[in-house]
Amino acid sequence: MLNIVWLEDFRALAATGNFSRAAEDRYMTQPAFSRRIRALEEWLGADLFDRSTQPAKLTAVGEWFRGVADELLARVARVPGEARIVAEASAVTLRIAATHALSFTFLPNWLHNLESKVPLGPVQLVSDVLQRCEALMLQSKVQFVLSHSHPQARGVLDLQAYPSVPIGQDLLIPFSAPDESGQPKYPLATSSTTPVLQYATESGTGRIIQAVIGRRLEPMAIRPAFTAHLASVLRTMALDGRGVAWLPQTLAEEDIAAGRLVPAAGMDWHIPVEIRLYRALAPMADAAEALWKAAAGSALPAAPSSLASR
Repeated sequence: MLNIVWLEDFRALAATGNFSRAAEDRYMTQPAFSRRIRALEEWLGADLFDRSTQPAKLTAVGEWFRGVADELLARVARVPGEARIVAEASAVTLRIAATHALSFTFLPNWLHNLESKVPLGPVQLVSDVLQRCEALMLQSKVQFVLSHSHPQARGVLDLQAYPSVPIGQDLLIPFSAPDESGQPKYPLATSSTTPVLQYATESGTGRIIQAVIGRRLEPMAIRPAFTAHLASVLRTMALDGRGVAWLPQTLAEEDIAAGRLVPAAGMDWHIPVEIRLYRALAPMADAAEALWKAAAGSALPAAPSSLASR
C-alpha cells in the first residue's frame, strides 16, 4: 500500500539527487530514508533513480512519476476543503471573510437589511486584510468574501473567475486633520513635503490606491510617515495629525460630520470603489445559496466605465 510520506521523500531526493542531503531535509537517517525510497520503488515495481551516477538521476519512470507525485499530493491537500464542502450540505452556518473596515461599517447594516428577504442562521465572520481573506476562499474555508473592489486593481478572486456581485459603493478619500481655520493641516496639492500614511502591501485598499493613483503620486513631494495594514489604524493616525490617509468614506463618516477629518485634496483625488461580495466556486449549503440569491437579486448595476478610467 502506498504511504503518502513516500511521495514527499521522492520529491526531496528528486530535487537534489543526494541521498544524504535529502535524508537531512526529511529529518531522518540515510539508511531509513533509503529504505523508504526502496519501498516506494517496490510498490511501483520499477526503479525511480539511477544510483550508478552521482548525484543520482531520475530514470524514465522517475521522470514520469514526478508529475504523478505532484498531482497526488495536490489532490490530498484539497481533500480537507472538499470534505468540508460535503459536510456543509445540510449546514446552516454562514462563513464570511471581510476586510476590517467593512466588517464594522458596511457588513452589519447589510446583513440586517438582507434578513428582511431571507432568514439568516448563525454567521461566522473572519475579519482580516484582503490577502488573507482571499487565501481563506482559495482554501475553501469560507463561503463568501466581502471587500472593496476597483476594475484597475483586480485581485486573486477576480483573476480566478470567482462569481461576485456589487452590493454597495464607497469612496476612498485623502483625509487630513484640520488646522485651526478648519482647512486641511496637510493639503495634498500644495504642501511641499506632505506626510502620507500608507497601507501595507497585504491591504486591498492599498492595492487599489497604488493601481489607480500611484503614478500621479510619484512626482509629488510626499513623505511616507507611517505604514499599517488597517484603515482603522491609519484613521487614528490621521486624527492625531500625523499626515494624509486615503480612507473609505464609510469609515470616516462620523469624523467628517464632527469636523475631525477634512478632505486633503479635490475630488479628482477621490477614488470611487465598489463593495463587492464574492462566493465560492463550488455548490454551497442551502443557507449560503439562499444568501447568495438574495444578494445577487439586490445587486447594484454594473460599475460605469468612468470608474475604470479614474
